[in-house]
Amino acid sequence: MKVEKDLRMATGDGANSYAANSGLQVCPPLTAILHLEFSNTACSTVGADCRFMYAVVQKKALLKTKPVLQKAIEDLYCKSLSRRGTMVVADLGCSSGPNTLLVVEEVMSTLRDCAREETKAADDRRRAMQVQFFLNDLPGNDFNLVFRSLQQLQDYLGAEEEDEAVALPCYVAGLPGSFYMRLFPCQSVHLFHSSYSLMWRSKVPEELSNETYLNEANIYIGKTTPPAVVKLFQEQFLKDFRLFLTLRYKELVGGGRMVLTFLGRKTEEMLMHGEVGSMLELLAKALQSLVQKGLVEKEKLNSFNLPYYAPSVDEVKALIDKENLFGIEHIGLFESNWDPLDDSDSDVVLDCASSSRNIADKSVRAVMEPLIIEHFGEAILDELFMVFASMVAEYLEIRKAKYPVIVVSLKKAMH
Repeated sequence: MKVEKDLRMATGDGANSYAANSGLQVCPPLTAILHLEFSNTACSTVGADCRFMYAVVQKKALLKTKPVLQKAIEDLYCKSLSRRGTMVVADLGCSSGPNTLLVVEEVMSTLRDCAREETKAADDRRRAMQVQFFLNDLPGNDFNLVFRSLQQLQDYLGAEEEDEAVALPCYVAGLPGSFYMRLFPCQSVHLFHSSYSLMWRSKVPEELSNETYLNEANIYIGKTTPPAVVKLFQEQFLKDFRLFLTLRYKELVGGGRMVLTFLGRKTEEMLMHGEVGSMLELLAKALQSLVQKGLVEKEKLNSFNLPYYAPSVDEVKALIDKENLFGIEHIGLFESNWDPLDDSDSDVVLDCASSSRNIADKSVRAVMEPLIIEHFGEAILDELFMVFASMVAEYLEIRKAKYPVIVVSLKKAMH
């Protein structure tokens, strides 16, 4: 598996695309801003279901991270930005769909609030600032869909510019490339943001990709995964996250900030009910059932391992402290329902069959489909996710499953 080529969300804006199924990261304000116009094709294809997906959104992730992001921006505005010049913001792993533009809208809204407060305090202190956004993802990302959606955002931001007291010109550019490599000149970025990306690794551990089948019948860490293989996944995380921190440290200005959100674990235990390891173990079992039906070769399954690792908060904190490149302004964990259309806090799933279809078709498939196609071929997709949905429904009968999500805000020391 070549991660830079194969790891991408399902492209386009059709029924199974990531853009039409990115509810876990989307928040209602932007859908109102864009009037759902940028996904008219998706809506004509999927009909009311697509509109429902956009209107009834799982908003815990962004509602939880919004105060952390706002605080980071306010801190930058007050302490690290010059009164004239350009603020550079990069969204790493932007993917495509409304969540991509929400980051731009949220940063601009917070900056304008800061400018209004400053103007109230002293009219002669009004800044002459502009903002440059870079939307980054791997080259296989559907940047065309992102760019087609920009006009609605620019119209919204342009309308806001009518308030001359808080005029903040905004420019947006795409930046293809892995965030496990240098992306920017030294000390050129003020704010890095990343949502639901850093659990993806730069590659599958080499020992698992040389056809030795050390992790048979698993695609990640499962109940039958040997401890030595668990260690390989952990070591790959440590290597990648250390590299990520080092690269971003070089690219950030003094006082620059990073706000990172990614799937993790509640404890040091690898397999807990509802965590992402449990979901991926169910997907592995669905693939095993296709092996038994003769639809997938056993060797194909045994050679398939995901470039993935969901760390614990303690693992993340320990590595940040050890590298000593950033101060931790905030680190915490919250939980988000597996079902992207379920925004309730209840611990009971009222309709397991319906929820399982939402999880399989509107969440997991949009993310996993390109990797499945690359390794197993396209022919098994419908059967695989039908079996997977059935297994998820049985799993939800036990109790509701929720992802643990880690949020960390980091600050580079001033020079």
